[in-house]
Amino acid sequence: MEGLNFSFSGQELMALASGALWWPAEQTLVVSDLHLEKAASFARDGQFLPPYDTLETLDTLEKLIGHFPAQRLVLLGDSFHDQQVLSDLHPDVKARLQDLGQRLSLVWIVGNHDPDLPPFLGGQVHSDFVLGGLNFRHQASPLFPQPGEVSGHFHPKACTKVQGRRVVRPIFALDHQRLILPAMGTFTGGLWLHTPQLYELFDPAQLRVLFCTRNKVTELPCSRLEPRR
Repeated sequence: MEGLNFSFSGQELMALASGALWWPAEQTLVVSDLHLEKAASFARDGQFLPPYDTLETLDTLEKLIGHFPAQRLVLLGDSFHDQQVLSDLHPDVKARLQDLGQRLSLVWIVGNHDPDLPPFLGGQVHSDFVLGGLNFRHQASPLFPQPGEVSGHFHPKACTKVQGRRVVRPIFALDHQRLILPAMGTFTGGLWLHTPQLYELFDPAQLRVLFCTRNKVTELPCSRLEPRR
């Protein structure tokens, strides 16, 4: 499973094309914004999507856990699309999530979509979680970032040209203080990197963009990014 190795806040990490982050020194896998049961949430409001997003996302997650020697899984919030879907989880989905808790240590970070996580999920629940010099939270602090802040929430994406064709893909965005992961969920969409709410979180002189294609991650200079149309 191909990834891109990079350094952040004194730690050696690997960005994966799925949007997950692998931290070998801590045997920790980090994922963000799964938005499980988004299709079910939309269906409840009369908007019907193919109801397979949760299964596909869990399949991806389980493949990652099977590939890497992970002892810990950190989920950076918005793991579920809303509170109601937690009450209505299909027994098979609940069983798969509980099985993860039997296989490795789970750290659930609460998000704006899922601020109250039920005990049946197992693991620990935090708003902020510190490990080995990295600070995990759902949304980047706009004013006072902690050193080594790792977050999600914004679903960052960017565009570049490949052989004359515009390609839009999820990205990892980072500078010397912050690392923001892309969303890993199937139906999550994204926010353009140059949207002010996102771009202004970074030091432009230090900004790095790790561009996720379907099979690998490539670091792109900001000069290679295309403007939003």
